[in-house]
Amino acid sequence: MYDYHLHSNYSDGGFLRSMLAAAENAGLSGVGIADHCMVLDADWAVQARREYGFNFDVTYERRREALDSLRSEFDLRIFDAAEVDYDPASEAEIRSFLADADFDYAVGSVHELDGRNVHDADHFAALPERRRRELVETYFDRLVSLVDSELFEIAAHPDLIERTPALRGLATREQYERVADAFAASRTVPEVNAGRVRREYGEFHPTPAFFDVLRDRGVSFTLGSDAHAPEDVEPLAEELAGFAERTGLDPVELV
Repeated sequence: MYDYHLHSNYSDGGFLRSMLAAAENAGLSGVGIADHCMVLDADWAVQARREYGFNFDVTYERRREALDSLRSEFDLRIFDAAEVDYDPASEAEIRSFLADADFDYAVGSVHELDGRNVHDADHFAALPERRRRELVETYFDRLVSLVDSELFEIAAHPDLIERTPALRGLATREQYERVADAFAASRTVPEVNAGRVRREYGEFHPTPAFFDVLRDRGVSFTLGSDAHAPEDVEPLAEELAGFAERTGLDPVELV
């Protein structure tokens, strides 16, 4: 099994060597280290880079050297990847960066709504329901733009809003269908993401209803644990393997 979405200490995950060792111990055939990367000029992104130390846009070459030196130590296929924050207003900058960086593949994600990270539960809980529904619509607008852009091989956690209680359950079937149509016409593939399956959210991304709509459109999937710590790699790999078996999913393997 291939897990295309792990993080390392080059963003907000565990030490690179420890993450690779955990992947090998979990029996994975291949693993993609897809550290968070921001090349946006928006205020929220500049603040996040400064306050959380997300500087992968300037350290990716150093991590690439580290991966090259570590490959001989592990019985794994190791991919050099990045999870890049997407904003339609910054497509040109993202395209230029990805062309220069030349990763094995790129994972695109939408993390921001209303100038805040989607995980900012208190902010969204304070908003009236009408505003929250508007923001959910904005999220799916941006996700469609991400898919249409053809910038990324993989789209991460395609309903990330479900992790935030105040935004959970507000998505509509019409929104799911619009995104599914975009994926069906694109080279970009959504992932089945296990990042919160053992935490408060307790579900995979996409939700069962969204997953069914995507499958009805013939959309394929990759698998991604979204693991940030070595001790999470094997349990989340087991969750992904179980999901694939229960649903009869034959995940895509990137060349």
